[in-house]
Amino acid sequence: MVIDASRLLIVEDDPNDVELIRLALNSYPFVNQMDVAEDGEQALLYLLGQGDIPPGHPLPRMVLLDLKLPKVSGLQVLEAIRRHPRTHNLVVVVMTSSAESRDIEACYDLGANSYIVKPLDFQQFQNVSQQVGVYWMQLNQPPRI
Repeated sequence: MVIDASRLLIVEDDPNDVELIRLALNSYPFVNQMDVAEDGEQALLYLLGQGDIPPGHPLPRMVLLDLKLPKVSGLQVLEAIRRHPRTHNLVVVVMTSSAESRDIEACYDLGANSYIVKPLDFQQFQNVSQQVGVYWMQLNQPPRI
């Protein structure tokens, strides 16, 4: 499976947060494609395909994952990503409203690359989104998948 180095998958059910992330990263040339999954089930179909049929598009360079999702939780999505041979090395950054230590520990135990608590302030949210994008999409060197 090929990775598109300029593709980002946002797994987020709040359209306002999706729009803030889009606004924060729109002007950066390292993100050419931002795909959105509104729930955990959509995220798994996007990343893993259906049954033995893989997805018909390249994998994203990074998954920006919320934990509180409908249908399939973010923790379940993270666990499935790490279990599957095609996606187990994919960069997954959890960006969620939960600052609970049990959520943080569970995410790192399941192999999250990073855990970020969403800032409540609009400008801080945009700044954090930009910093995450610059680091994980441009500076970080992920392993080959």
